[in-house]
Amino acid sequence: MKEYEEKLKRYIAENKISCEYFSFKTSCRSVEDTAKTMNVSPNDIVKNICLLDSEKRIIVCTVIGTDRVSTSTVAKSLGVERPTIATPDEILEKTGYPCGGVPSFGFDAMFLVDPKVMEKEFIYTSGGSENTIIKISPQENIKYSNAKVVKIKK
Repeated sequence: MKEYEEKLKRYIAENKISCEYFSFKTSCRSVEDTAKTMNVSPNDIVKNICLLDSEKRIIVCTVIGTDRVSTSTVAKSLGVERPTIATPDEILEKTGYPCGGVPSFGFDAMFLVDPKVMEKEFIYTSGGSENTIIKISPQENIKYSNAKVVKIKK
């Protein structure tokens, strides 16, 4: 897992991204685990749901941890066929990061962010592995992911 963490740390340093990087011995794979570890509300955590469009391109949907992504809403927002949920192997292949550690920026993908995420002062997102977390402002996240802010939650 260290290779994924180091790759993301390099990206952060090279792009001078304003964020805080945290590494833990405990798992931060689930929203609940992350909230407990960071001592914050699950509503401060975001999760990155990876979908594939009909041409197998990756779409990363960032929503508040307690929300769910609607594939039909994503399809409607993008004007495409309904995307499918990517498998762990597809996630690693397409993002370069393992399932449970996919960050909200730092690789080539179509990024979509739900408007509720933008209401937060800071968000906590995966940091490259299931043991790392990044604290970042939604605005900084958008800047480095080139994300579209569009309703994607159920």
